[in-house]
Amino acid sequence: MFKPPSANLLQLPVFFKPATPSAHSFSFTTMRWLPLRSGGLGIAAVAYVAVDYLRHLSPTWHGRLQPALHTVLAVIAVSRVPFYKHWSSEFRVVFPFIGSMLFMILALLLEALCVRFVTAVLGLDWNSRTAPLPDTGQWLLLALNEKLPHTLVEILRARIIGLHHFLMLFVMLAFSVLFDSVKAPGLGLGARYMFTMGIGRLLRAITFVSTVLPSARPWCATTRFTVPSYPHRWAQKYYVPYASDSNAIRELLRQDIAFANTGKLLGDFRPDWGRMSFLIDFLRPTALDGPWYSSLKNAGGGCNDLMFSGHVLVAVLTAMAWTEAYGGYSSVIIWLLVGHSAQREIRERHHYSVDCVVAIYAGILLWKFTSFWWPAKDAGRDRRITMLEKIQSRLTQAAKDYDIDEVRELLREVELGSQESQNNKGPSTGMWLFACAIIVAAIAIVLLALMMTSAG
Repeated sequence: MFKPPSANLLQLPVFFKPATPSAHSFSFTTMRWLPLRSGGLGIAAVAYVAVDYLRHLSPTWHGRLQPALHTVLAVIAVSRVPFYKHWSSEFRVVFPFIGSMLFMILALLLEALCVRFVTAVLGLDWNSRTAPLPDTGQWLLLALNEKLPHTLVEILRARIIGLHHFLMLFVMLAFSVLFDSVKAPGLGLGARYMFTMGIGRLLRAITFVSTVLPSARPWCATTRFTVPSYPHRWAQKYYVPYASDSNAIRELLRQDIAFANTGKLLGDFRPDWGRMSFLIDFLRPTALDGPWYSSLKNAGGGCNDLMFSGHVLVAVLTAMAWTEAYGGYSSVIIWLLVGHSAQREIRERHHYSVDCVVAIYAGILLWKFTSFWWPAKDAGRDRRITMLEKIQSRLTQAAKDYDIDEVRELLREVELGSQESQNNKGPSTGMWLFACAIIVAAIAIVLLALMMTSAG
């Protein structure tokens, strides 16, 4: 039964404040889509991860269920397009969205160049001979394998979630704006995600290119890269003579100049790359390589230790976006999957523990830093407060009269009045074309991202 309001109801702006930063006001629209906000998106996310994991348990059922699930999700999203009321908000962030995407692509290209450089600069012999660094996190996981129940250890070892899963989870989060589960505009959320990703990738490249660290998998470079077996001439002159001789290092510190006589330095193969020939010293191609861009094909992931982990960064950004935009129990599940993914990176020796630890707090701080792109605070809050102040007396009287229908109608007026670009004519033809273009482009980007990251 509807109870009479207390005296605090007179402070209507406080009464109307959402329970969480991501929650919408208690409006007619919110009530209509309450099942989705109360867990529908979380159920869809868990279903996606579970169905995709069937590839390890039952490839046959995976082949049947995954296309069906993708089709259902796409149809549900497209069916909501005609009812979406915030296309004008989406239109205003198109150029920031495109700019963020281009910035992220450039950051990824620079990162790929740096990945190739740190593996090539010391040659394949150094990569295969140098022992991995001591990692207490790896020791801890090995010790836990002996202490924990076998079933739990197998769960920790299982490849439950990968890079493409986290990307897909974010896509689902962004598309849920069609159901008013996430605050509009969805392109704004996507722009923030890609812009933050680009900054993270740049910081990562600067970090791991500063000091070349040996891989936790010493055999990796020889199986993935075609680079010379010997060090680059820079390393031959400035690193090799002082790498293992402590007396030479003392003398180097005293003179502060490379004093060792290295004799004739070994040179590299130098193809004709035209204007891109300046990349030869960084990529160190061999006669087996083709154009300059072909040298970057195997750079993804790298072989040296790359601080910090790019996979964990993606996972953390997805978890931060999910927690801030949607929240609820599903965000707890996402963070558990982040932890599972991080320990797998360490367990399978793709990264040292420090890489995953740094990626976690770097991702959290970067997401907080870029809040200006897509703030968690509802931009229409002030408008709703203003309208609530206007109907405060009517709303209070309706509550005193136990007239719940009147209360709902008044709150519905507030919500409709605060929506942007509302008119009686509906969306224009240009806006419909824009909506169709956005949906088609978004689906194309999703398919491209899934194809490029399906192998993790």
